[in-house]
Order: sequence, then C-alpha cells, then structure tokens
Amino acid sequence: MNIPVLTIDGPSGAGKGTVSRLIAKKLGWHYLDSGSIYRSLAIATLQQAVDLEKEAEIVKIARDMALEFECGDTLIVKLDGKDITDQLGLETTGSAASIIAALPEVRRTLLQKQRDFKQYPGLVADGRDMGTVVFTDARYKVFLTASAAERADRRYKQLKQKGIDANLMQITQEIEQRDFRDMSRASAPLIMASDALYIDSSEMTIETVIEAVLNLIHQDFLLP
Repeated sequence: MNIPVLTIDGPSGAGKGTVSRLIAKKLGWHYLDSGSIYRSLAIATLQQAVDLEKEAEIVKIARDMALEFECGDTLIVKLDGKDITDQLGLETTGSAASIIAALPEVRRTLLQKQRDFKQYPGLVADGRDMGTVVFTDARYKVFLTASAAERADRRYKQLKQKGIDANLMQITQEIEQRDFRDMSRASAPLIMASDALYIDSSEMTIETVIEAVLNLIHQDFLLP
C-alpha cells in the first residue's frame, strides 16, 4: 500500500511543529516530530553526563532509550516512562541536540526509528532532513523557514509568556549558531529538497501557512 507522506523541513523556530501537528490532526494522519527524537536523546545524554562528542557512547544511549509520543492538542514525550516534555524546549537541550545530530552514526541509529512512523493512513514528518534523507520518496515536501530575527523574537515571546527570563540578543545568536551547524554539518545538512515547496513564514500567520501546505495536497485529497 502506498502510504502518503508529507515532510516539513526547516530551521528551528520556523513554526514546523505547530503547522505539522495541526495538519496531521486535520488529515487524521500520524505525526513524527524528529526534533523531539534528537532532543530526547540529548536529554538522555546530558542526564548521563556523557560528553557530546563521544559518539559511541551516545549511539548506545540511542539504542537503549525507550520513547513514547502522545500527540493530542500538544505533544507529550516520555523518555523511559518519564515525561520530559518541559525539557524539550530548553535552549541547553536544543544546543546539545544540534551537536549530537551532526554525528553520522547517531543519525544512522535513529533513522529506522523515524521511518517506522510511516503508517496508514499517512504521515506528517517534521524535521531538518525528512524530505532529503529520511523520506526521500515522500509525495509531498515543504521547506518552511523564517528570518533568524523573526524566529528569535518568537522564541523570546514564548519564554517571556512562561515567565522565563530571556535575552533577545543571546537567543538570536544561538539561533544563528545553530543554523550554521545544521547547514554545514557533513551528515544530512539542513538543505531544501529540490522538489519541496518553499515557504517563508516571517510575515505569515499560522493559518496562511497551513492553507499553503494543504493546497499542495488538495489535488489528491478532498479537504473541507
């Protein structure tokens, strides 16, 4: 059976998670947040105080860790039975995930775990290399981005709303550094698939982004 896959790739803070979850819910498809897999591995690695460059040790952690995803209105992630959702969005987690995601053997270890999410009736996969590496034969591909300044501003507002002290300049620098690492890494760098739809969400609402993505698959599915 040919199971349809929609990949939504792009840098951190572009709105991939929100857009992907809402589209998956609208279509009734499964949802894969690949970033949460890498962030979960980062949390497990940090918890065990393993050096972020010790590839062999991180690969062992990746093989042994048990992950559960509960996707409703929000995504709940459990690592070895414990809810780690609140830790996923921390800057320390994101930075660590970006570093270990550049390790080739780590990426190979997690590759099949991601592909196993492809199940009937369909899958919306959100990440950095969903359309270029994990699901190269996906029927629908999107590259969703926004300027670093806009993404930093969104992150800053999110943190302030949660009562977390934040520095806009520091967040901007961290996002730019992460972008550079993601785009320049030797293994599966952040690039747009040649057959992907490019969307810059800097001046767009979530609703208009979703509309643009759904238009991509409207020809095959009758959408309300």
